[in-house]
Amino acid sequence: MAAKVTLKEIAREVGLSPSAVSLVLNDRPCRISEENRKRIKEVAARKRYVPNQIARSLVMQQSRTFGLIVPNIESRFFSSLARNLEVRCRERGYALFIMNSDVSSEHEEEIVRLLVNRGVDGLMLVTAHEVDADEQLVESLASLPVPLVMVDRFIDGVSCDRVRFDSELGGFLATDCLLQQGHTRIACLVNTSSHTGNARLTGYRRALESHGVSVDDSLVFESDYYIADGAAATERVLGTDATAVFASSDNIALGALKCLYAHGKRVPRDYSLVSYDNSAADALFEPALTAIEQNVSKLADNAMELLFSRIGEGADRAFEDRVLAPRLVCQASVAPIAN
Repeated sequence: MAAKVTLKEIAREVGLSPSAVSLVLNDRPCRISEENRKRIKEVAARKRYVPNQIARSLVMQQSRTFGLIVPNIESRFFSSLARNLEVRCRERGYALFIMNSDVSSEHEEEIVRLLVNRGVDGLMLVTAHEVDADEQLVESLASLPVPLVMVDRFIDGVSCDRVRFDSELGGFLATDCLLQQGHTRIACLVNTSSHTGNARLTGYRRALESHGVSVDDSLVFESDYYIADGAAATERVLGTDATAVFASSDNIALGALKCLYAHGKRVPRDYSLVSYDNSAADALFEPALTAIEQNVSKLADNAMELLFSRIGEGADRAFEDRVLAPRLVCQASVAPIAN
């Protein structure tokens, strides 16, 4: 491995002081002629000089790193979000620490402390538990020394910037799609331990009421955001007269498909199905899933815009709560109800 080139070596070759070389290479204001600036940069490029980011951070009081905490990196939605955010950070010269909380508030609190101690310039958090967040986590987030953006989900009692999709609208659009095809006995598989899940459930109920269909709570089944939980909830659906299923996440929908197929049922022949997130759109499913799409690229753009604006001159502005609109993507998993 080649030895790392130092500022002193470059300074020695150009005949200037290390401090002068440092000012030029860090684009800091200084009284150095354009000719000497050019020489310094030419020597640095030829020697393949790599700045010492740790030393630079001490001088600039910025690490040019952010932290992202997600509850389950194996989720296609969260992994896509992480990738989009990492690309945007890299394009702006920042590194992104991506951490997985394993759906644990305790882990989230530990990771928050770890990232702050590492000197990150800001945090983005997709919290594991919106409704029953750990008290210690809430205290830690409320006293953060760096900007925080809550993405996709939020915790009451923590003042920060937030960006999320309108989950109630998404639940409404998904259910309305099934109602438009004549289905009135629609099962809803939903995680009510989260604000997002409850909002999707509210949208489901609002759509039924808008069509004059009575809400039957016996068709609402609790499911966490995992394939196994979606399959278990669908086992209970099979004991009802439901003809359609609204699965409030792609993982829940995949669990529903797994259960239905294990029982010899087919979509949409036996059950129409609408999923949520549309993160499984590129998977090899037959039929392709009708789903509510949350544009991950748009979510990432907004999260980065909020975070960078908080680091810049707008650090003291009022906190923003941005709510983005999802859309229905119609595929082949919904069919008119058989007469």
